[in-house]
Amino acid sequence: MNPKRPLSRVGQKLAGHSGIVELMADLGEATSGPDAASLYMMGGGTPAHIPTMQKVWRDRLAEIIADSDACDRMLTNYDGPAGNPAFLKAVSQCFYRFYGWDLGPENIAVTTGGQSAFFTLFTLLAGSNAKSEMRRILLPLVPEYIGYADQGLEESVFVSRRPLIERFGDREFKYRIDFDQLNISPDTAALCVSRPTNPSGNVLTDSEMTRLRTLARKNDVPLIVDHAYGAPFPNAVFTDIQPIWDPGIILTFSLSKVGLPGTRTGIVVAHEEIIARLTSVTSIIGLANNNIGQAIALPLIESGKLIELSNTIVKPFYQEKSNHAQAVILEEFRDDFPYAIHRNEGAFFLWLWFPELPISTRELYERLKKRRLLIIPGEYFFYGLDSPWDHSRQCIRITYSQSEETVREGIRILASELRSLHIR
Repeated sequence: MNPKRPLSRVGQKLAGHSGIVELMADLGEATSGPDAASLYMMGGGTPAHIPTMQKVWRDRLAEIIADSDACDRMLTNYDGPAGNPAFLKAVSQCFYRFYGWDLGPENIAVTTGGQSAFFTLFTLLAGSNAKSEMRRILLPLVPEYIGYADQGLEESVFVSRRPLIERFGDREFKYRIDFDQLNISPDTAALCVSRPTNPSGNVLTDSEMTRLRTLARKNDVPLIVDHAYGAPFPNAVFTDIQPIWDPGIILTFSLSKVGLPGTRTGIVVAHEEIIARLTSVTSIIGLANNNIGQAIALPLIESGKLIELSNTIVKPFYQEKSNHAQAVILEEFRDDFPYAIHRNEGAFFLWLWFPELPISTRELYERLKKRRLLIIPGEYFFYGLDSPWDHSRQCIRITYSQSEETVREGIRILASELRSLHIR
């Protein structure tokens, strides 16, 4: 076989270069590569190792191993393609108990992480239909999650809108949906937002969510809401919000950001017809899902303990991390160059805007990488726009989930590099 044989169009799309491929390659290098000890990893979304949560996972594993029947079921059985029936029931009852949502197990499906959930949802909803009409996912505002950008099996699956930018003094800003520009066209397959938004830490307000819900319902398209960092777990949300669901809304959740990324356990909440289609795809491409995350989390979800831990341990941990990182930025950046921070309302990141940056953030990324600092350039998060936007070349994402020492040194290196560019 010739290894250079031309690939299919789908193969070229999936095997080509993308922002998420670069991010994950850097993440692997930072955590297990030969130079891992000398890298300052401030680009990925890996959750911190929170001691209290680490003990919870170890204790649960010890309980499972001590119960030979439970251990054997976890390791040696296939569950159904939708997930373990007890887990599906526990999740549906959890959401009913905390939010009053009228859900049953038929409204829940497990996937191998949130990333695969979105690939399946976008592939089911968007692309060419039976009449060869192209259907697209509308992102009400960008920047939006880097991991969506190359999903879907056809080109130009995403259409996005620029946000309004609200300024708070010289050092803080917030993105808001520009509803005057948010028109639903006949080719719109679904609306999609993340809440909190990755990369900016923006949290769409309850009012914005109500308007999106109304718009989606009026135009008979689903509204997809990514809760990877949201309520009720890990609940890395630093402002008061109320999650919403109805049969026209598709919600995704994950066990990754509460501290179990290695189990690859995503959760989708949707109308039973969407769940049935999602389950069919799982059967075809993977037979079943990972049992381990479900087994670990099951009693914690049944008892409400996972929500309690999210509220009392996970959320305060990241809020403190955010406050520390912002204080270091004020200390290290001083007034040496123009910058602003997106109002940090959740997730694990700070989104920094350098309005007078003389190079692209892609170039800044390469320069910082030579200094052993890994960040994520902003260009990757602004996809689906119909025209270039200077703002997209002026922003970067940094994570504050690493140790205080790593965050402080990373910000110091970033400040040093920005000064060397003579921004003024």
